[in-house]
Amino acid sequence: MTADPKSQYRTAISAHWAGQTDGAHDLGHLDRVWANAREIAQEMNGADLEVLLPAAYFHDAVNLPKNHPDRARASTFSADWASDYLARNGFAAVKIPAVAHAIAAHSFSAAIPPETPEAEILQDADRLEALGAIGIARMFHVGGAMGGLLFDADDPMALHRPLDDKRFSLDHLEVKLFPIAETMRTAPGREMALARVEWMRSFRSRLLRELP
Repeated sequence: MTADPKSQYRTAISAHWAGQTDGAHDLGHLDRVWANAREIAQEMNGADLEVLLPAAYFHDAVNLPKNHPDRARASTFSADWASDYLARNGFAAVKIPAVAHAIAAHSFSAAIPPETPEAEILQDADRLEALGAIGIARMFHVGGAMGGLLFDADDPMALHRPLDDKRFSLDHLEVKLFPIAETMRTAPGREMALARVEWMRSFRSRLLRELP
């Protein structure tokens, strides 16, 4: 590996993603996940940053749309890609399984229980991306890309209808995003998640005040 593995990983994944355009899964996303993971790891004992770094940058190596039939297998595809890349580029062979497990287990849809500190940290770090200001931006971006509306103008809070986050992006807060805080695996991650959920609730309140 080079003296600056982070730059090497960013270059590798950028080349691998060449031609792909997904505003919710780009280099900025990977940089933020790594920043989240490092912040959580700093408050915990025993996390291996040499495992976390490639796991953070390669966790979405194979990124499939949310409505793709193989969506639940994307993280294991990413783990396989990362393992192959690391093996070919001088990464410590003994640590490759730990990187692969962290990547495979990070995904909500894969339903693979994280069994290591690195896997728990990566899962929390990635889920934090769905919360706070970034989470709001990604929610509306993905909803629009899938043909949904911002919200139901007649009943934005779903007081008289079932929640439907496939049609209305704002519904995704209650359907998926607010509950994420309760799924966090680490104490630092949970604390960060709860703070971001509080901000999202205040954003929704402000949005509702601006509606006629």
